Amino acid sequence: MKIRHTIDLIFVLTHKEMKIRYKSSVFGYVWSIAQPLAFAFVFYVAFKIVMRIDMEDYALFLIAGLFPWQWFNNSVTAAPMVFLGNASIIKKVNFPRNVTILATVLQDMIHFVLSIPVLVLFIYIYGHSPAYLAWLYGIPLLLAVQLLMVYGVAVLIASINLFFRDLERLTIILMTFMFYFTPVLYSVEMIPREYLHLVNLNPVAPLMISWRELILHGALDPASFFISLGYAVLFFLIGHGVYRSLAWRFAEVL
Repeated sequence: MKIRHTIDLIFVLTHKEMKIRYKSSVFGYVWSIAQPLAFAFVFYVAFKIVMRIDMEDYALFLIAGLFPWQWFNNSVTAAPMVFLGNASIIKKVNFPRNVTILATVLQDMIHFVLSIPVLVLFIYIYGHSPAYLAWLYGIPLLLAVQLLMVYGVAVLIASINLFFRDLERLTIILMTFMFYFTPVLYSVEMIPREYLHLVNLNPVAPLMISWRELILHGALDPASFFISLGYAVLFFLIGHGVYRSLAWRFAEVL
């Protein structure tokens, strides 16, 4: 398939995913930001009001981590069903099957980008100003890294799930663990010193740290960024390699 045709197919599938997501929905875009804001409210009450965590602007801290996490979580948890959900066209039409994964990840990325104005609003509410200059280069860089990482993880899970259907449930459990082991609800400074060396063993942690530093402080930490980039390339290579080795059997197992 020619590159131009592949790009057109990605655009069409992404548009289809967006339409399905908002089909018969009155509020549309609001729902893409409602979930992380609702979680932020719950965690704010639990940790700031009840447990009285000592952190300034904790609500802003929460949403700066929850918005990028939502993109990662939504794409990965949806991944096991992507090939199954597109079984009818996969069995009938000859096209690169992985574009269905890319379309799913891209539509979640678009929702994240559309949530950035909400982040800006909260930054102003808390009396700060967004570091627009740093955002001009920081946001595209982190978008590219997260897109690469999420696609790699998603295509890996989607490919294996066709042959091991229990992976769908295992993915949900794994993502629950990942959420609490990733510095989303808490800062790196709150982690006991003896466990700090374990933070970068979590592939998502450096990426979420990078997003929060960029959003709140207008800084892109080189160490966290390059660790995230390394993980992204690794997952892309593994995921795409597994997909290519199994793709020829997709039609027969769907």
